[in-house]
Amino acid sequence: MATTGTVPASGIDSADSSSSWGHELRASFALAWPLIVAQLAQNLLFTTDVVLMGWLGPKYLAAGTLAGAFLIPFQLTGIGIVGAVAPLVAQARGRGDTKAVRRIVRQGFWVALVIATLLIPIVLSIRPIYLALGQDPEVTALAESYMFAGFWMLYPTLGIMVVRSFLSAFSATRVILVVTVIGVLVNGLVAYTLIFGHFGFPRLELRGAAIATGLVNVVMFLALLGYILTHRRLKRFHVLARFFKPDWPRFFEILRIGLPIGLTVAAEVGLFSVAAMLMGRLGTDETAAHAVALQLASMAFMVPLGLGMAATVRVGLAYGRRDQEAVRKAAWTAIVLGVGFMTLTASLFLALPHALVAIFLDSNDPANATALALAAGYLAIAGLFQIADGAQVVAAHSLRGLSDTRVPSLLAIFGYWFVGLPTAYVLGFVVGWRGTGVWLGLAAGLAFVAVLLLVRFAMRRRLGLLKAIAA
Repeated sequence: MATTGTVPASGIDSADSSSSWGHELRASFALAWPLIVAQLAQNLLFTTDVVLMGWLGPKYLAAGTLAGAFLIPFQLTGIGIVGAVAPLVAQARGRGDTKAVRRIVRQGFWVALVIATLLIPIVLSIRPIYLALGQDPEVTALAESYMFAGFWMLYPTLGIMVVRSFLSAFSATRVILVVTVIGVLVNGLVAYTLIFGHFGFPRLELRGAAIATGLVNVVMFLALLGYILTHRRLKRFHVLARFFKPDWPRFFEILRIGLPIGLTVAAEVGLFSVAAMLMGRLGTDETAAHAVALQLASMAFMVPLGLGMAATVRVGLAYGRRDQEAVRKAAWTAIVLGVGFMTLTASLFLALPHALVAIFLDSNDPANATALALAAGYLAIAGLFQIADGAQVVAAHSLRGLSDTRVPSLLAIFGYWFVGLPTAYVLGFVVGWRGTGVWLGLAAGLAFVAVLLLVRFAMRRRLGLLKAIAA
């Protein structure tokens, strides 16, 4: 029988019950805002590489974009799988089970190593896959050079998710923010040095960008791990103790909860990839307008995503200590905050679409007139899209706090691929609404998923999702 240790309720270890809505609001916001800013900063890391690759020339930028389009979906899928560490650690912390925390984190590292190793042969197959899809051979060869130089970044990237999950479960999110922001700055300097061969280093071009990103991920992982191993209230968990000792029940529990999360991420990323291909069939202006509107929507999405991550932890803590009322308050507080923020951004998109898209496309250039008009129209639809997207991501993360991932994954896949995508195709190409129809289809799919997940959380007790509390 596993022994348990009581976790002191002070400072970073506080797992107190939410006595009021106001308390829960403050606790959720304090946990979420560093995660939100860290997610925005994380996006800047790849954006920095894109800018630097653009300085090399259009051919290199195209190759780097192809490499990223191939690598990132697999990377995000892996991150989704190991992200199961967050609710499991939060639940163990809620129970006061110190030994379980250590074992979950240790097996999280094991899962990260296994998943990264399985993904590497796939990402190294980039060249034959892209050539079979008809991509330019020269650009594909450059994309392959990026991948072969940086495939190993999967290990530190997934490792970062494990330590971030542990830190989030203990409300230590500010260190995540600090390390991520510093990582973005260091990545810019190292990438600039290696891509262009400055300060005595060889000019490595795209390989330099890959190596820089990989090295920065290693440094970020070691910095976060070092914080855990040295912090006076976290080092007692000894997360690396008996690292090579297997704990198969927890290993497979992480996979049981994490694989549906990874599949959900893959389904959503795949949906937007197919949507981009559909826009590509409509023309260059439609594709450019789609990219601009999606970039603005993606930036706003970081807020409910961060709130969702906080909801996973807050719900997991409450579930671990068998507090039904705290589960309710934690989830609905995050959902209201997420939907409320997205309602504000939707209003902004509806009120100032032309001003917002002009940030990305020069409104003084007559050649951009069509793309600007299309992007403004797509952005208005993105207002509806935003509210649904905010609701579904926070609801999904709240259910993860209850270790409920399999059914939400099936609902999401059905909503994305059997509601959203067919609607996008029919409205865009059969009805003839073109890009507007594609965006309406995306909004329909997200709204469908949002409604189902919200209903599922609302019926959590009737569906048996609180069985541990009932027991």
